[in-house]
Amino acid sequence: MTKILMIWAATATEGIPLPYSPQMDNSITITLLCSFFLSAYVLSRSRKFLAQLVKDFLFHRERTSIFATSTAADMRYMLLLILQTCVLAGVCIFNYFNDMRPELVHHIYPGILLAVYIGICIFYIVMKWLLYSLLGWIFFDGNTTSLWLESYSTLLYYIGFILFPFTLFIVYFDLSLYSAIIIGLILAFFAKILMFYKWIKLFYQDLHGCLPLILYFCALEITPCFVLYQGMVLLNDYLIIKF
Repeated sequence: MTKILMIWAATATEGIPLPYSPQMDNSITITLLCSFFLSAYVLSRSRKFLAQLVKDFLFHRERTSIFATSTAADMRYMLLLILQTCVLAGVCIFNYFNDMRPELVHHIYPGILLAVYIGICIFYIVMKWLLYSLLGWIFFDGNTTSLWLESYSTLLYYIGFILFPFTLFIVYFDLSLYSAIIIGLILAFFAKILMFYKWIKLFYQDLHGCLPLILYFCALEITPCFVLYQGMVLLNDYLIIKF
């Protein structure tokens, strides 16, 4: 009997390892749980402030920027919500590239790869903020620039809230890659439409025409998205080759 078991053990084939899945990754689960508790905490402490930001964005009230009147706690909540948006966007990007380039997780530890994508999102937001500030300082008055930065921040806050259920669907409900891309493009389209609406309200009179406004918008909002995507594709190729 012992000899038979030894022969069976020697001839047994190895099991096929399961492919990597984000829904089984503890780091992604912990990230999403932290995002949920962060959203609940901020909403419980600053619900009226966030509602006021939406009203000011939609109705374009002529007033001093809310940055000048917000408290230190409100500013902390703003930064936390922007960070949450970057984190959720990083998770979505990670899931997308995991479907497109599954060999990535065999070269780079998934947690490190997720952190890289989140870092890229933070870097992108910071660069856009600095670019807006620089152009506003050159071409517009300080109050108009502050109003635009406030409006841009408001969009980032609420994009984070919308991204949370979207991220849950693509990670835990096996949303197909095609459906995820379509929904993501729709969300991006509406975000850009809202940004363009705010641009018209703030800058139309200063730019003396709609055509220059469209050109500026494409240069500052559409082109960087393509550059960001192409940069991440090149980064993935580099990581696969080097590691």
